[in-house]
Amino acid sequence: MEVHFLEPAMLPTASARRILLIDGHPDAGARHLNHALADAYADGAEEQGHTVRRVVVAGLDFPLLRSPQDWQHGTLPASLQSAQDDLAWAQHVVLFFPLWLGDMPALLKGFLEQVARPGFAFKKEGSNPFGHKGLGGRSARVVVTMGMPALVYRWYFRAHSLKSLERNILGFVGFAPIHETLVGGVDQLGEQGVARWQARLRKLGRQAD
Repeated sequence: MEVHFLEPAMLPTASARRILLIDGHPDAGARHLNHALADAYADGAEEQGHTVRRVVVAGLDFPLLRSPQDWQHGTLPASLQSAQDDLAWAQHVVLFFPLWLGDMPALLKGFLEQVARPGFAFKKEGSNPFGHKGLGGRSARVVVTMGMPALVYRWYFRAHSLKSLERNILGFVGFAPIHETLVGGVDQLGEQGVARWQARLRKLGRQAD
């Protein structure tokens, strides 16, 4: 298997940035709030002159990993090569997904397991097999929609799954800083509530944040 090692992404001298939006909603058959928020972010970013690419996880066909050997030594599915290339290209990544059973949907988790392989997302440094963070120099934002109020998820449930994603996946491979946007009570937002959140995401897109 051919392995590509990444150098940390260099921030541009100008204000324009390379932004990758990862749409992690697993339902490809309907339009959801996640899609509207991602569109708003993209609109704001492009208005400001940033370059935007998208990965729609629900549109990808890939197997789930079933063994440590496959993860460490297997070949990345051809259907995910473009997505992995986009991660290497990006300077800022925005991940959108709905909270399902207290965590990210299984399809998105399977996608991250596939693309964040040894030799790409990290590599050995000295005696530490995970010592070099292959995606260092990149920032990230996580946008999570949920039925419960965001404050309940953050303070009662301690945002446990979000913290795990930030610490054990994104931070583990070098993303920093990592910011978050929690959109709670989605069933009660109504048109005005959706419009307010779209405006917030459009502003974040303009700021590439």
